[in-house]
Amino acid sequence: MSDTVTLVCAVLASMAFGVLLAYGVCQAVFALFRMHALRSPAPSQVRLPSRATVVEG
Repeated sequence: MSDTVTLVCAVLASMAFGVLLAYGVCQAVFALFRMHALRSPAPSQVRLPSRATVVEG
């Protein structure tokens, strides 16, 4: 009985450690994404005409 309780506690502790580790990894990656998004945006590659033109046909 004592071995079963020990095994169950070890499994639960292992799962809790894995969840906390995954949470920390996600927080770090989202912080990197946030830092990347805060940089000045690159100029647009598409150049739009300065004024609209009307084509009749």
